[in-house]
Amino acid sequence: MRRGVLLAAVLGLVASLATGCRLPRTNEHTVVASFYPLYFIAERVAGRYNDVIDLTPPGVEPHEYELTVRQVAQIDNARVGFYEQGVAPSIDQAMANDSPDRALDVADVVHLAAPVSGSGVESTSDDKDPHFWQDPTLMARATTAFAGTMATADPRHAAYYRAQAQRLVADLDRLDRAYRTTLASCRIDTVVVSHDAFEYLARRYGVQVVPIAGIEPDAEPSLSRLHDLSTLIRDRGVTTVFFETLASPALARSLAGDLGISSAVLDPIEGLSSADPHATYLTLMRQNLAALAKAGECS
Repeated sequence: MRRGVLLAAVLGLVASLATGCRLPRTNEHTVVASFYPLYFIAERVAGRYNDVIDLTPPGVEPHEYELTVRQVAQIDNARVGFYEQGVAPSIDQAMANDSPDRALDVADVVHLAAPVSGSGVESTSDDKDPHFWQDPTLMARATTAFAGTMATADPRHAAYYRAQAQRLVADLDRLDRAYRTTLASCRIDTVVVSHDAFEYLARRYGVQVVPIAGIEPDAEPSLSRLHDLSTLIRDRGVTTVFFETLASPALARSLAGDLGISSAVLDPIEGLSSADPHATYLTLMRQNLAALAKAGECS
């Protein structure tokens, strides 16, 4: 009998080792992030010692996503929640009502600007422009704040979290330098995009972003707006109309086709598509930079 018990214990240990180097973690090692740019930070900073969950699935707009019951439970049991108030209402509600042990609203540490007025595009958003991650320096600020939250939640690994944050900040600094250097040499500094997700990039790097639609991706421009855009594109020699990955490209392609110019992707990086399993925030931002450089005829 004793031999049977001993054998069962040995077999159980072998089975656990066969499934991986570490035993399954409990909920106290879970970090939930509301959408991809925040997930990218959380995974880079805390992924070694935590199960990091992106609450918005790939290929889905975070603005309209509704949490599942399972995801609400994950938020309730998480060690840390990382979100941005105003981006995904269902996540905001869950963070307030089913709160994790600690929560960081990135809007508390990154200054969010108001949407640009006077663009001629109606928007349903009367609050703040949420797309701060288009400015790598603001991503760096969010990274440092998140590392501080993790250090408080898990003091045992505080030094690791802060070291990882420093490494990521260095990557973001290099990205910022690449944008500044490249976009400073562009012959064309006007960028026409399908929706107004790039104003932080515009402020940081001195380009003028002209959206077809407003802050909300599904906002419909008026006929007079489309006429004004056509005139602006001709007058400024714009070469490309940009569309994005998580919304229909039809309007941007139609406008470009009518004017005999190109259309191309400029990814707002609100979420990942499933097209490239190796894509990251850093690789997508560099792809965007290459697209901007080509459209702007940068040297």
